[in-house]
Amino acid sequence: MRAKTIFIIVVTVLVTVILMKNMDEVNFWIFGIRTVPKLAVLGTMFFIGVIVGFLLGRPRRRQNNADQPEADPTFEINKPLDSADEDYIR
Repeated sequence: MRAKTIFIIVVTVLVTVILMKNMDEVNFWIFGIRTVPKLAVLGTMFFIGVIVGFLLGRPRRRQNNADQPEADPTFEINKPLDSADEDYIR
């Protein structure tokens, strides 16, 4: 197995153990005092952290317009040949 897979398994096991050991209820302020299981608070914060980490860790999109030079407007693709070029081809 790769190191990344082992790391994900270890983190998942640790998160599961920590969440299962903290099942008691606590008073938590959510725009007023609420009695919430510690499991819900820890689980929610963990998943918010995973989502933020995923969004910050993914590669940025490349902007093609800024990287490519502008096309020369005087260049024509189907420009007719000069008489000297036609003579050379024949």
